[in-house]
Amino acid sequence: MKQSNILKKSSPRDVCREESTESRKLTDDFVPCTHEGLTNCEISENINSKTKHFEREICGKTLNDGKKVNSHLGIIKNEKPFVCNVCGQKFPYKSRLKTHFLIHTREKRYVCEICSKAFFHISNLKFHLLIHMKEKPHVCEICNKAFTLKNNLKSHLITHTKEKPYVCNICSKAFAHKHYIKSHLRSHTKEKPHICEICSKAFTLSCNLKSHLLTHSKEKSYVCEICSKAFARNSQLKSHLLTHTKEKPHICVICSKAFAVSGTLKSHLLTHTKEKPYVCEICNKAFTHRRSLRCHLPTHTKEKPHVCEICKKVFAHKSNLKCHLLTHTKEKPYVCEICSKAFSLSGNLKTHLRTHSKEKPYVCEICSKAFTTNGHLKFHLRTHSKEKPHICEICDKAFALKIYLKGHLRTHSKEKPYVCEICCKAFRHSISLKSHFLIHTTGKPHICEICSKAFTYASTLKSHLRIHSKQKP
Repeated sequence: MKQSNILKKSSPRDVCREESTESRKLTDDFVPCTHEGLTNCEISENINSKTKHFEREICGKTLNDGKKVNSHLGIIKNEKPFVCNVCGQKFPYKSRLKTHFLIHTREKRYVCEICSKAFFHISNLKFHLLIHMKEKPHVCEICNKAFTLKNNLKSHLITHTKEKPYVCNICSKAFAHKHYIKSHLRSHTKEKPHICEICSKAFTLSCNLKSHLLTHSKEKSYVCEICSKAFARNSQLKSHLLTHTKEKPHICVICSKAFAVSGTLKSHLLTHTKEKPYVCEICNKAFTHRRSLRCHLPTHTKEKPHVCEICKKVFAHKSNLKCHLLTHTKEKPYVCEICSKAFSLSGNLKTHLRTHSKEKPYVCEICSKAFTTNGHLKFHLRTHSKEKPHICEICDKAFALKIYLKGHLRTHSKEKPYVCEICCKAFRHSISLKSHFLIHTTGKPHICEICSKAFTYASTLKSHLRIHSKQKP
């Protein structure tokens, strides 16, 4: 063939073959077009230095192999002829089906010689080796952030353009990446294709299944070089490292509050928008955060799968069990730098620090009263709504707060779990024990500002102040 550029309209039956004496590689000058509706499409061949380039006029992509053109045409038409006989998933290429099948066989042939981690694919091993080399050759030209993989750089660049080309056709929500919209669509279909082989728990995303599997293996391979604390996931280690550096790079554009993790900033922004996208399907109660919905769901099932091995007390959430265990260990690792008061939980320390700063960020929209914590604001709002959702099953008495109901139930059970370590007197409520303890310490922390008289209890001081208010000037 003498012409270097041949332009010809292809049809389903239009096949032109030529044997090249110079090279056996140039066997197909035209690929058979077996796809319907491509009669008006044109394929351009550029033969240069024994290399063929097929250029599609549909998408402009250039390929150097006839078979690749056929495969590529299948992608354009969204054809997926190769079906997995195990799970039914479809693929445009046979090679992708082979790769996918390794997930079912659990065969991991490619092993890292440094850390012995095994992979399904050689490409995954190559990417993994870059972690050991600490090499990050792909640098963002805008902010100079470096990445191990080129694809990660591509994903990062979208954060600068703010482009979200993938739109959900059900709810119109837009996404920056194709895999995000795929994951999102499962929130509509309720599909959970990733199933744990140990406990049969199902997940929407494969990454969630991987994280879940670590709860069975108890493996914590990511270790902090500063304090030797170990983590199951690399993301957890990264978040933890910020506690050492005190770095908070993610800043709220509305109130300038800074956060260590981008996810925490996203959650915080919802407090400004008042958006509650997570709705309970049973009672239609809406929540700002997904974790809040997860915590709420066990209130319907009454399921409490987390058991304390010391006292056998059961809890609906793992986080509640962790907090409870500290009551046995008496461990208080979080210490206030101002007054040296120690706390079991970091959240309690944060709340306590506001007593020093006098900060009350949670304001009631009805009466403008401000509160230190969001929980206190929620409790206060019920004084306006008169809502008492927590009802005693024994006597039908209603309470605004769950903690009040718990305390009330002890009047029926006669349970007194709070015991004084000095005189062994027992109490139904922790606040009663705290008040009682002052008798032993002879502490009278509540002082009248008018006459300097001291009192053991705040309630007694309040009663005393009435004496001054009734006095005649």
